[in-house]
Amino acid sequence: MSAGRYAPSPTGTLHLGNLRTALVSWLAARASGRPFLLRVEDLDRVRSGAEAEQLADLAAVGITWDAPPVRQSERTPRYDASVAALRAAHGADVVYECFCSRKDIAEATSAPHPTAEPRDDDGGAAPDASLASGAARRPPGFYPGTCRGLTEDERAERRRTRPAALRIDAARAAGLPAGTVPRAHARDVLHGEVTGLVDDLVLRRNDGAYAYNLSVVVDDLAQGVDQVVRGDDLLDSTPRQRWLAELLSAARGETAPPTEYLHVPLVLNAGGRRLAKRDGAVTLADLAAQDPRWTPERVRDRLLESLGLPAGPLEGAVAAFDPRGLPREPWVFDPAGFVV
Repeated sequence: MSAGRYAPSPTGTLHLGNLRTALVSWLAARASGRPFLLRVEDLDRVRSGAEAEQLADLAAVGITWDAPPVRQSERTPRYDASVAALRAAHGADVVYECFCSRKDIAEATSAPHPTAEPRDDDGGAAPDASLASGAARRPPGFYPGTCRGLTEDERAERRRTRPAALRIDAARAAGLPAGTVPRAHARDVLHGEVTGLVDDLVLRRNDGAYAYNLSVVVDDLAQGVDQVVRGDDLLDSTPRQRWLAELLSAARGETAPPTEYLHVPLVLNAGGRRLAKRDGAVTLADLAAQDPRWTPERVRDRLLESLGLPAGPLEGAVAAFDPRGLPREPWVFDPAGFVV
């Protein structure tokens, strides 16, 4: 099965940036003849009632889905099985315990390193150049491998003071020499070829919840999702997720399907920062309270216009939708200037 999807996290009410991305996701699926799925990514910081509010707001702007929504909180056995498959394919130690905090990692990666740098999978020093130039760069929080070689006694000592997360030994899983940094690639409709380096990704956090990078990959594979639309703030993580998708598929004796990625520019506030609830009237309810003439249909039309698409019911915009023709720059939203 081939499908597109939208996957909100029920941490609060959807703002206009979320709704705009959801519209693009729906239009991309419909224009390509794919079914459209909804997945609730509720593994972290769920706010009571937020899921129902989000589904209602999506429906209010005309978004429909072709199967009942699934919830990640109900899919833990799939994530367990995926970690087991990686261990079965590459050895039990390919997934190891990590006791580092974010502060530990930040301090380790910012400290001077007089010794030789890790090598990338082309044999050269792992580069730090910008992704925009086509080169690979280290993602924020790139893990330096601190806990990779701990002995069992050392792990037991650390367990007394801090619960462990689970990481994958990326070099070992890729069949590369120890200390090598795998390089991964993905192709995006708007951004072209995207290259990134793969560190030892967290598979399960130290609070027991599965990490986003694992859960989203497992669910996309399980649901047949081969069209991923989301904000371009997640572009950097895409090569790593593609790498993990291919690794998991191979561990199961399968081939990861080709995936169409479309990372759309964000909606920014008047100060040029990513739009957030703190910016005021940025949700359907906020706008209606500010002026009752801001119906969901009118908001939908304004969002479509911001994408260069005709106003009206979403079905009418499908024929005009071309992902390559989407705006390449962020849309700046100012509630004070958002007038009827």
